[in-house]
Amino acid sequence: MPKLQTPVLDRVNEPRDLRNFSTEQLRQLAAELRAELVDAVSVTGGHLGASLGVVELTVALHAVFETPDDRLIWDVGHQAYPHKILTGRRDRIRTLRQGGGLSGFTRRAESEYDPFGAAHSSTSISAGLGMAVARDLKGESRHVICVIGDGAMSAGMAYEAMNNAGARHSRLIVILNDNDMSIAPPVGAMSAYLSRLISSRSFLSLRELAARMARHFPRGIERTARRAEEFARGILTGGTLFEEMGFYYVGPVDGHNLDHLLPVLRNVREAEDRGPILLHVVTQKGKGYAPAEAAPDKYHGVSKFNVITGEQAKAPPGPPSYTRVFADALIREAEKNPRIVAITAAMPSGTGLDRFAARFPDRCFDVGIAEQHAVTFAAGLAAEGMAPFCAIYSTFLQRAYDQVVHDVAIQSLPVRFAIDRAGLVGADGATHAGSFDLAYLGCLPGMVLMAPSDEAELVHMVATATAIGDRPSAVRYPRGEGFGVALPSVGEVLPLGRGRILREGGKIALLALGTRLAEALKAADELAARGLPATVVDARFAKPIDTALIEQLARQHEVMVVIEEGAIGGFAAQVMQHLAARGLLDGGLKLRPMTLPDRFLDHDAPRAQIEAAGLSASSIVQTVLGALGVARAKIVPLR
Repeated sequence: MPKLQTPVLDRVNEPRDLRNFSTEQLRQLAAELRAELVDAVSVTGGHLGASLGVVELTVALHAVFETPDDRLIWDVGHQAYPHKILTGRRDRIRTLRQGGGLSGFTRRAESEYDPFGAAHSSTSISAGLGMAVARDLKGESRHVICVIGDGAMSAGMAYEAMNNAGARHSRLIVILNDNDMSIAPPVGAMSAYLSRLISSRSFLSLRELAARMARHFPRGIERTARRAEEFARGILTGGTLFEEMGFYYVGPVDGHNLDHLLPVLRNVREAEDRGPILLHVVTQKGKGYAPAEAAPDKYHGVSKFNVITGEQAKAPPGPPSYTRVFADALIREAEKNPRIVAITAAMPSGTGLDRFAARFPDRCFDVGIAEQHAVTFAAGLAAEGMAPFCAIYSTFLQRAYDQVVHDVAIQSLPVRFAIDRAGLVGADGATHAGSFDLAYLGCLPGMVLMAPSDEAELVHMVATATAIGDRPSAVRYPRGEGFGVALPSVGEVLPLGRGRILREGGKIALLALGTRLAEALKAADELAARGLPATVVDARFAKPIDTALIEQLARQHEVMVVIEEGAIGGFAAQVMQHLAARGLLDGGLKLRPMTLPDRFLDHDAPRAQIEAAGLSASSIVQTVLGALGVARAKIVPLR
């Protein structure tokens, strides 16, 4: 494939290089930047569609504002790939999402041009307002610009921040990147003209003069005149909601037309005597790359792909993913139980509920990026006798923790949490790793917390959760494919809080939770080859723990290793506390917890992350040998 020709982009080492370019040169830069982006992501995979949609906007922002002194905050961060290329990271862009390479999101430690790290949505306006207030308190004069996608505007946090910003009247620029509407050319030209007009100094000065005159009128007339002007602009532009929240609304503006974008951004930059301003920019996801334009959902996050055809690289056919196994198991349960409903927070395909929605469209609810609402909505359904399954990624459920405690657990409502992406998640890194759910759910009274060791166990646990009707329950399962085990046609309701012994051994016991069981079995093979047969147990439940089985293991073994893919304070902590309370740690039992390390693990290949976390079979063997006082030897994993 011929090398990309990018003569203008080659002249850009940092954003200040853009500020002497003509509009025509910036237009050419945008075209070259788009080509570079497509070429890079075809090699690395990643979030393509959103980044393609903000190419011109990214160029315009860095050309108009004095970044990094002016703070530019990208909401979520997966639309920031063009920003990374323009801010001194072009030479590393093909390391994106790889071990030791660039993060797939904005990250403070990575660049001074990333003033705030973001991988979860709807945080930009809150962070930006904090920076704006800090600027004012320190007597500084920089601009703070927040770019928030329209999807992120479905989250309540964005409106909480806007309400606060409007009330404070702090100088803040919010750019609403709206990629869910379009503007016909004539309408776009008129909108651009109006946007330039109402954001200009002359208009703002005239508006201020009118406001001063109106203050001499009787109060009722003044209020009527002010609101008439606001609503007139709102009718023209659609910004009444934002005006009511205290923002000065400008737009909509075509986000791919630099002739429209640049003058409006310059006007907004110069409006220093204004309070918060919202600029409504309309873009198209996947803009400029035909396959992504045709299928924006398919190209939101991509694997490696062929630039010419757009065909994404496919792994060889393998076992179904845990996500799919969950969805199919839930569909089977819902066919038998009309009370089952499913809730997701803007992740229908990510959680598998798109499959459920296709089968039961009236029983599936996507509430948008609103995890708090999702949980309490599920609680309301449960209170009326429905059987809700709330399917949310582990890290996203963190955002609704108060609702889990207050609205579900305290009232003992039978909401079933399907927790996808539990454990390490590879290329998405620490921001999306489900490290903490065992700790933050395991401490809640009455919670039933399950973790399948393989995909067949997940089918049984969906059936078990369905049967639990008097308290909340959760099933946590990892990202990626299962092990290829045979799937049961009907899920079995498991006895609550009971594990299972898979192998009987000698003085060593390996108690594993979830999919770490596979590594425990490999470790047992290695130990057996060394003459150290081990008992291997699948815990199944992180809460309630199988106290009888755990006590039996403690009494009958010299070394007991507890293995989980979760942070400190989870399953192993519950096991240790129970054994300590029963005095079973007083007689010389060598108990060794193996959890995720007490640090955030960077993005990397999944296997490399497991090795770095110390949760591989070889690490289990070394832990056992260390507990027995055997000299540490290099462990060669069994084939």
